[in-house]
Amino acid sequence: MKKNTNKLKPIGCKNVKIQNRNSFWGKRLQQLREYIVPYQWKVLNDEIPGVPKSHAVENFRIAAGLSTGEFYGMVFQDSDVAKWIEATSYCLIDQYDSALERLLIEVVELIIKAQQPDGYLDTCFIIKEPEKRWANLRDNHELYSAGHMIEAAIAHYQATEKTHFFQAILRLTDHISSKFGLEENKRKGYPGHPEIEMALIKLFRLNQDPRYLKLAEYFINERGKKPEYFELEAEERGEKKPAWPFWSHEYCQVHLPVREQKEAVGHTVRAMYLYSAMADLGYETQEEAMIETCKALWEDVTQRKMYITGGIGSSAFGEAFSIGYDLPPDRAYAETCASIGLVFWAKRMLHLELDNKYADVMEKALYNGILSGISLNGMKYFYANPLGVWPDVCKIRSDLSHIQPTRQPWFDCACCPPNLARLFGSIGQYIYSHDEETISVHLFIESNVSIQIRGQTIFLKQETKYPWDGEITLHIQTNISSEFTLMIRIPGWCKQAELSINSKKIDISGLIEKGYIKLKRIWNNDDHIELSISIPVTLVRAHPNIRSLAGKVAVCKGPIVYCLEEIDNGPNLAQISLPKDINFTPQSGEEKMFKDVVVLHGIGLRSKSSSPNNQLYRTEDYSQEEIPIKMVPYYTWNNRGIGEMTIWVREV
Repeated sequence: MKKNTNKLKPIGCKNVKIQNRNSFWGKRLQQLREYIVPYQWKVLNDEIPGVPKSHAVENFRIAAGLSTGEFYGMVFQDSDVAKWIEATSYCLIDQYDSALERLLIEVVELIIKAQQPDGYLDTCFIIKEPEKRWANLRDNHELYSAGHMIEAAIAHYQATEKTHFFQAILRLTDHISSKFGLEENKRKGYPGHPEIEMALIKLFRLNQDPRYLKLAEYFINERGKKPEYFELEAEERGEKKPAWPFWSHEYCQVHLPVREQKEAVGHTVRAMYLYSAMADLGYETQEEAMIETCKALWEDVTQRKMYITGGIGSSAFGEAFSIGYDLPPDRAYAETCASIGLVFWAKRMLHLELDNKYADVMEKALYNGILSGISLNGMKYFYANPLGVWPDVCKIRSDLSHIQPTRQPWFDCACCPPNLARLFGSIGQYIYSHDEETISVHLFIESNVSIQIRGQTIFLKQETKYPWDGEITLHIQTNISSEFTLMIRIPGWCKQAELSINSKKIDISGLIEKGYIKLKRIWNNDDHIELSISIPVTLVRAHPNIRSLAGKVAVCKGPIVYCLEEIDNGPNLAQISLPKDINFTPQSGEEKMFKDVVVLHGIGLRSKSSSPNNQLYRTEDYSQEEIPIKMVPYYTWNNRGIGEMTIWVREV
C-alpha cells in the first residue's frame, strides 16, 4: 500500500456552522430540526394515522425482547433507523436540543439491547430467520444495514462524545470481520448492496485501526472475481434462479473486477455507493489504477447517463442505468437516493482531484435532483424524480407506475426520506476542504468555518444569498498574519466573474486552475474577498444523441433548473414553445411558499389548432399565439397541487 500523499480532506460538521437561519440552507437546517426529524421519528414509530406502516423501531423492541410480534418491513428496515440516528446526531452538532437527545438515548439503548452476544445486529434475522444469517449476501442487505449502523454510531459519538453505542457497533464490526475475508474458514463474500465499504473507511479515518481499511479493501477487491460468490452461495442455498426478474451480475456491479469496470451499469444507488467507496480507497492507497477507474466511471455517468437535474437512472426496471444518452425525461426513474449517492461520490472525487467539474455536479444534484425529492414543508417525498409528468397518463400506464404525480408521506421502501435528512444535516461537510497549506471553497453557502493551517486556527466567514444572487464575500479572521492558499470555485456554467481583495480588484484570468481561483498570499486579520459571479438566465440544449430531447431546451439560472407547471401555464404544456431570443424577468414568487424563491416570467408561444373538424392528423401548419409564461425552480414543483410539469420545452 502506497503512503497517502493526497492531503486534501473534508472538514467535519463541528467545524462548520450555518448560523443564519434566513439563508437558503439555514432554513433547511431549521426545518430539519423542527419538522423533518420529529416527523420521521413518528413515522418510524407508527404514530401517524394514514401513513404507510414502518414498524422499524418496533422491530428493535421485538428483537430486544421488550415486545412481541413478527418482523415487518423490508429486509433492510433497520437502515431507516440508522439514517435517522445519523441525521439527528448532526442536528445536535449544529445546535443542542434536549428533546432530540432524549429520543437518541431511547433508540440507542434499544439497539444495544437488541444486539446479540456475538455482536450480530439485524432485526430481520434476529426475529425472523436466525438460522439464515449471512446466507444470502446478494439479496439480504445485512452488510448494507450494518454499514448504515456504523455511520450512525460515528455521527452519534461525534455529537455526544458518548461511547456506549460506538462500542456496541465496534462489536458488530468485529463480528463481521471474523466472518469475512481471505483467511481460512471465512466467507469470501461481499455485499449485494455496497455501503459498508464507505462506513469502514470512515471508521478507519476516525480511529486509524488498519483492520477496518483492510476489510473495506477486501469487500471492494473481491467484487467480480471468479468464481462469482453470489453464484456459489445461491448453489449452496439450492436456488435455481434469483427471485428478482431484473437481477443480473451488472445489477450488483459484480460483472467485472472493479478496476476493469469502465462503464456504469446496474442499480444506480448500489453503483454510487460502490464508486464512492472506490474513490475513498483510491484516496487512502493512492493506487493509480483505482483512481483512473473512478475517473473513467465519472466521465461515463456525467457525460452520457446523467439528467440535467443531477438525476441518474433512466430505467425503472431494476432502478438502473440504461445505455448512454437514453435519458427520456418523462420516464426518468432518477431515484432521490441515487442523486444523494452522486453527491457522496462527487465530494470524494474532489479530494482525489480538485476540479470544478466534480463540485458542479455536486451542486447540480443538491439543488435539483435531491431537493425535488422533498416537499417545501419537509414532510412529503418523491422516490422517483421525473423531468416531465402528465398525471392522467401516469395513472393508467404500467410502464409509468413508478412515477407518482404527488409526493407521498412515506414509502414501504423508505430509503429516501431518512437519507435526505442525513444529507441535509451534514451539508456543512460539503462546503470546504483543506490541507496543510490550502483552504478550498466548493459551495457557496452562508457559513462560518474554523480550520487549522500549520497549527494556526483560521476562521473563514462566508456571506451570500446564493443561489439567487452571485455576490459572495469571504471574511478572514486570524490572530497572526498567515500565509496560505485559498482556492475558490468558479462554476463551469459561469461566463463572467470578478474578484477583489480588500476592495481592490484582482485580475483572475491567470489564477484559475481547473475551475478554482488560486489565491496564495499572506492573509491578515479582517481581510475580505469579494467574488461576483454572473448568474444570467440561460437556455440549455441537450447532446444531439439524446433523441428524446431533440429541438428542446431547458431553462437554468445558475445551478437552478426551472420547469413549467400546469397551475401557472394551463394544461397541455407540450404545446408551449420558447423563442430563441426569449427574455425572462426574474422575480420573487407571489405565493407565500415561494416568497424566498426566484421565479421567471417571459413571453412564450402556444400552438393553436384551427381544424374545423378537430382532425387527429392534418396537413396545415398550426398557428401560434404569444402567451405569458411562468417558470419555477424544478425542486419546487408539485407543492401547489397535482398537474402537468415539464423541464424540456420546444425551441422555435
